[in-house]
Amino acid sequence: MDVNSVSSATATYAAYSTGAAKEAQKTEEAKESASAVKAEEAAVYEKSEEAKAYKPDMQKVQQMLQDSEARVQQFRDMIQKMFGQQAKTNDLAEGIWQKLASGDFTVDAATKAQAQADVSEDGYWGVKQTSERILDFAKTLAGSDPEKLEKMRSAFEKGYKMAEKTWGGELPEISKKTYDAVMKGFDELKEGVKEGEVAA
Repeated sequence: MDVNSVSSATATYAAYSTGAAKEAQKTEEAKESASAVKAEEAAVYEKSEEAKAYKPDMQKVQQMLQDSEARVQQFRDMIQKMFGQQAKTNDLAEGIWQKLASGDFTVDAATKAQAQADVSEDGYWGVKQTSERILDFAKTLAGSDPEKLEKMRSAFEKGYKMAEKTWGGELPEISKKTYDAVMKGFDELKEGVKEGEVAA
């Protein structure tokens, strides 16, 4: 083998090596570029530090306030009617003879017996059932919101006073006992909310 042949072979090998190296470098660069694109696609961008200003929907806020007031008024009206009906039924059961003597109305024995059953301890208009109905209604409207529970308590007190006004003075003893039972129930609900129980 002559020197020229060796030189030519060396030059060819060098040219081949350089071309292969360049090709390998191009392949490596292409891989890196593809990885960068994938990383870019998978990147999670942090939100900018600038706070976005939100405007409250005042129309919706106003509607919610009106709905809340309507519920409180509904509860207050219900209390007034319930105590009025309880007092009437109680009066029918206890004061029947006075009414008869005054000639206001007449009532048969069955009606009187039903009225007495209604205001008995376990009767529909008795202290237990009446106070439970009032508290159930309040819990339904207020849920476990302590502020709403206080609004319901306030509405109950106003409703009771309205019932007294409608009645023309103090309500009968059964209504006073019912009032006390409801106020005690509100206290228990308040404690339950403080302890994390859900009023339902």
